[in-house]
Amino acid sequence: MTSIREQPTQLLPALFRHVDEDQRLQVLHLGPACQDTLDFFSSYRCRLQIIDLFAELPVPAEEDTQSGLQDYFRDLLQLNPDTRFDVCLFWDLFNYLPAAALQAFMQVLAPHLADTCLGHAFSVHNPRTEELPLLFGIRDSDCLGVRRRAAPVPGYAPHSQNRLKELLHCFAMERSVLLADRRLELLLRARAAEPARH
Repeated sequence: MTSIREQPTQLLPALFRHVDEDQRLQVLHLGPACQDTLDFFSSYRCRLQIIDLFAELPVPAEEDTQSGLQDYFRDLLQLNPDTRFDVCLFWDLFNYLPAAALQAFMQVLAPHLADTCLGHAFSVHNPRTEELPLLFGIRDSDCLGVRRRAAPVPGYAPHSQNRLKELLHCFAMERSVLLADRRLELLLRARAAEPARH
């Protein structure tokens, strides 16, 4: 059985700080859902949409145009046109998407972000940082459960913080915290909503 260690989080509480208990949250969870995460969200009125993009990596080489990549992510996400997310949990997904794929992914996601949408992610302080194949769960608003993945995720090629800021065009990087293992914890805030493209 995989052991779970607890990791304090400074930035995750910001995602839920202003949530009214009567508010119905739309949450996008991009990765395999752990039981602790499901238990955590059971105390909220929310629609939790779980899409494990890690299971689809690496992005197929033949999807090498922006339109091809956008179609690829549109097919994977299968989002209702009216969906607007209040919270996006990216975990360390950005470390596994090449620049063109990440841009296309953001293009597809942008029309589905609420104006007040907040995101949470992990990246690296230095792109030469070795991969830490980890799975994350939410134990509490200020504590994560961290497990080692059974196998590394293909396509690890992290971006520098400055490059990531450019690629995440529909999010502003509101805060970042350097962790002991040289990873960065990121709090993201949606920029002005972009109109949907058909």
